[in-house]
Amino acid sequence: MRNFLLGVVGTVLIVIIGGYWYAKQGYVDFSADQEPSSAETHFAMAAVDASTDRHAGSQKNPLQPTDENVVAGAVLYRMNCAGCHGTPSNPDSQFGHSFNPPVPQFFKEGSDMADNQSFYIIQHGIRWSGMPAWNKALTENQTWQVVAFLSHLEKLPPAAQKELAPQEASAPATSTTR
Repeated sequence: MRNFLLGVVGTVLIVIIGGYWYAKQGYVDFSADQEPSSAETHFAMAAVDASTDRHAGSQKNPLQPTDENVVAGAVLYRMNCAGCHGTPSNPDSQFGHSFNPPVPQFFKEGSDMADNQSFYIIQHGIRWSGMPAWNKALTENQTWQVVAFLSHLEKLPPAAQKELAPQEASAPATSTTR
C-alpha cells in the first residue's frame, strides 16, 4: 500500500512539474485570438463564478432605481462600457468579441448576475479577461448607478434610451461669403 501511495504522489508531482515546465517553456498559447479548450473555458468560468460568489458579499444596491439613477448609469455605461458590451443600436459589439473569453453582450444576452455580483465585478475587474477594475475611476455611487442601469435593461426609461441612442454628428457649418 505504501508503494502505491508513493506512486500516486510521485505521479501527481511529475504532472504538476511537467505542466509548469511546459507552460514555462512557452508551449501554452495565450494569444487572445486562439480559441481556448473546452476544459480551460469550463475551469476558468467556474473559477470566476466561484470567486465572485465568495467575494461579492451580500450587499444590496443602496440606490433606488429611480429614472435619475438609471439615466446616470446609462451615461456612465455609454462612456465606459458600451464599446465592449454593446448598445441597443449595436447589441453585438465586434470589439467585445475580440476578447477571449468574449465579453458579455448585455443588449443581446441581458445581464444574468445579481446586483452585488455586478458591483463586485465592476469594482474589481476580472484578471486575464480584459475587464478592468473600475474602483479607481468610478466612485461606489457611480458603480451602483451602472448596476441599477444593468438591472433595468429590459425596461429602460425614455431618458436612458435617449442617452444610448447614436449621437447624430452635427453638419459642418457652411460659409457663404461673397
